[in-house]
Amino acid sequence: MTEVMDQGASHADTGAHAALDPVAPEEKTWGWFAIFNIWANDVQSLFGYSLVASLFISYGVSGWTAFAGLIAAGLFTMWMVNLSGAPGEKYGIPYPVLARASLGTQGAKLPAILRATVAVFWYGVQVYFASTALALLIRALTGLSGGAEILGLTSIDWLSFVLVWAFHIVIFWRGMDWVETFLNIAGPFVYVVMLGLVIVLWQKSDGELLSATQTIFANPEGTFLTEFNGFVAIVGTMVAYFAAVMINFSDFSRYSRSKASMVKGNLIGLPFNMILFSALALLTTGGAAVVYGEAIINPTEIVERTDSILLSVIAAVTFFAATVGINLVANFIPAVNGIANLSPDRISFRAGGLITSFFALLIGGLWTSFISEFGIGGFVNTLGATLAPIFGIMIVDYYWHRKETLNRDALYTLEGGEYHYGNGWNAPAVKAFGIAAVFSIATVWVPALSFLNGYAWVIGAVLGGAIYNTLTKGRVPTA
Repeated sequence: MTEVMDQGASHADTGAHAALDPVAPEEKTWGWFAIFNIWANDVQSLFGYSLVASLFISYGVSGWTAFAGLIAAGLFTMWMVNLSGAPGEKYGIPYPVLARASLGTQGAKLPAILRATVAVFWYGVQVYFASTALALLIRALTGLSGGAEILGLTSIDWLSFVLVWAFHIVIFWRGMDWVETFLNIAGPFVYVVMLGLVIVLWQKSDGELLSATQTIFANPEGTFLTEFNGFVAIVGTMVAYFAAVMINFSDFSRYSRSKASMVKGNLIGLPFNMILFSALALLTTGGAAVVYGEAIINPTEIVERTDSILLSVIAAVTFFAATVGINLVANFIPAVNGIANLSPDRISFRAGGLITSFFALLIGGLWTSFISEFGIGGFVNTLGATLAPIFGIMIVDYYWHRKETLNRDALYTLEGGEYHYGNGWNAPAVKAFGIAAVFSIATVWVPALSFLNGYAWVIGAVLGGAIYNTLTKGRVPTA
């Protein structure tokens, strides 16, 4: 172990392997609160708010059933990320390096680049959405409209977009300590502002907020079957929402001080954030129903209707923090690590970040005028679906075949080592991936399979793991 840590230190000094190096003991500084805030930021996006708020309405279930579904999804996700995060915490390795154990030193580039492609795309999109919060702030303070549009964006929109894009660069350029600091500030801050919005709506509703919320909780026409079906659908929806972070959680857990702090952070972070955020989303939705006469699930629309410059400013800062937070968690880190894994000797953490930022500039800048109209969502969802079998393969390989033991030196030996297999590819894992991926892709494109909803990801993971175990006949794969 000392040898590989020395090796990692030398790589870090030269900047060559900074993105994928095993984390040194002195770098493992994330306590349970940092892990907690990973989930706080992952939940607190504008999309997350709209999704949670709509669950109480779209599935036709009572609020209690929806709450139960959210908590169940949180507990299941917690179990999954504890499984995928444990090897990262134990060996200090990121997701692309962990994948080398099951798919081979070259084969691991496939899942890493798939995850990176999805992450880069959504990173660019989220940079754009974060810039809309800054644009809202500028308009609220100046009253300016921005004038004519270029590629669907006004001058204020473009200014906001470039500033937000540069802000992301500043954070990652300073390293993971700054990423941790931003997440630790943004998570609690968003909750404070959401509580403030609930208080404003409480005052405007003349104290009728709770009664309105109770009507949303009630479902007099519901039966056991409709409530159960709604519960299953909600769990599947939320598991699918967290699926991307589940597969690469070792990218974060490797900075955890210990396995205990990781488990504690996940235990408090997932169920607690699901309950608190969902409760605030419900109260806000209920208050808006009283004040404005309709169930509004978009918080920006609620803020706009308050006609308060102060609230608009506070909300803009909040939406900005929430969007940047989830962007760092769900998109930036996996994108950088996946890109670095293509050429570990040449691409450092900063270089991977700049490559990611370049694509973000193109994707975010063209989002309004072109990409959002092009129907690229199906392509990105297809890539995301193919990651499900990889999760199952990695879990079966690490826990069932290797009994939670890896040779960390060999993981960084890209030629001729224990995990090189045949020309760098572990054939059984690649075959299992290919077979299971057919099912995963079919759930995106075949209407007859649409009833599976979010469970397609879980089924794809189970298939990948089961097929891999069958092809290896229970033996530990060898080179």
